[in-house]
Amino acid sequence: MRPEAIGRVLGIGLRVAGRVAGQRIAATASSPQSAPPTQTARTPSPNPATTTRSNGSLGAAVSRGFGGFFKSFRRVGGIVWLEVTGVFFFLPVLVFAPTLWRTRISWAHGPDHRTFVASAIVVAVFSYLGVTSFWRARRK
Repeated sequence: MRPEAIGRVLGIGLRVAGRVAGQRIAATASSPQSAPPTQTARTPSPNPATTTRSNGSLGAAVSRGFGGFFKSFRRVGGIVWLEVTGVFFFLPVLVFAPTLWRTRISWAHGPDHRTFVASAIVVAVFSYLGVTSFWRARRK
């Protein structure tokens, strides 16, 4: 993802979160419960269910705002995770490849046949895992 796109996503997420929070605060401020009390009328106690509901919806709006903000980081984090995993999958390939090369003469029948076969299996499996990890990171 290009830096311009990341900045655009972050800016849009912050604007949406700010707009939602501003609307919630304005709706809470204009409710009848926040009207100034008159001298003759006794002010009713606030309903706990209404207070909880408005705070819960504000929390949900803030949660959605943060979710949108961190969405691009989640994608980039997944790509970085796959690339780091691919590097760690290639480490056994680097360790076992010299052994595979050294014992290539004994591939069919020889004193190092088992070492060659074990090294070939390890190199093949971890090469596959490393390549597919980078391939999946590229597709994301």
